[in-house]
Amino acid sequence: MGKSDRYLGRNVYISGGSSGIGLSCAKLFAGLGANVFIFARRPEVLQQASTEIESRRVSPGQRLVWKSLDVTDHVAVSSGLADALREFGTPHVVITSAGIAYPEYFERIPYEMFDLSVKTNLYGIWNVLAALVPSMKTTGGHIVNVSSIAGIMGVFGYTAYCSTKFAIIGMSESLRSEVKPYGIRVSVLCPPDTDTPGLAREDLTKPAETRALAGNAGIMNPEDVAGAMLHGMERGRFLIIPGMEARFINMAKRLVPSLTGLVMDSIVAKIRRSAEDQPR
Repeated sequence: MGKSDRYLGRNVYISGGSSGIGLSCAKLFAGLGANVFIFARRPEVLQQASTEIESRRVSPGQRLVWKSLDVTDHVAVSSGLADALREFGTPHVVITSAGIAYPEYFERIPYEMFDLSVKTNLYGIWNVLAALVPSMKTTGGHIVNVSSIAGIMGVFGYTAYCSTKFAIIGMSESLRSEVKPYGIRVSVLCPPDTDTPGLAREDLTKPAETRALAGNAGIMNPEDVAGAMLHGMERGRFLIIPGMEARFINMAKRLVPSLTGLVMDSIVAKIRRSAEDQPR
């Protein structure tokens, strides 16, 4: 069975599926004949997303469903996904892409934003998988947790975000060992900056040093990230890193971590010198 028909009739669950990487993944799998179930917080955005996903349908028998769910709410997720399991069926693929970022200097990040980051990015994955993994043990499947290149290397201005994205990789490594005997594969997607509504919101609070560092990792469109994810899944990769620049950063971090730190420090120092030279 080739990639083109491997997902025909398969059930794909996607958190954060109303926009960005999650929506691109939903459209990709719909185009491969899968049944797609997306969930996120805002009904109006989900409704619009469902129209886009419908346009990729390849069979009238495909089920393309959306549901409003806040992944930070453990009770709501548990109940809502229990209903989905009964009505939509056991997932063969789960993609956890709901997430937020609030880049800012450490002391300027409000506790409430740190708390929301942890609840969305980390608890959000835990809540979804806690509801779905038990059923997947009967059929096998593939879980893809969305982390970030900032889950591999700490980045200036992203103390809250990196905390959660590093944790996702650790959770996924542990889970990978536990569910392997049940025929469930686990991957972690670690994209660089991606052209999504979330990235636009980040620019509202991003420090100058963070902007300068971000320019070295490149920016991808969500469709390419989704394609790279599928490519990595097909090859059974645990760590999926889209984009040549991001892969280079990962290799440098592993092989010469001190050098990557020096490069980042030099960029930060340059930006600060430039700011000091500006007329006051």
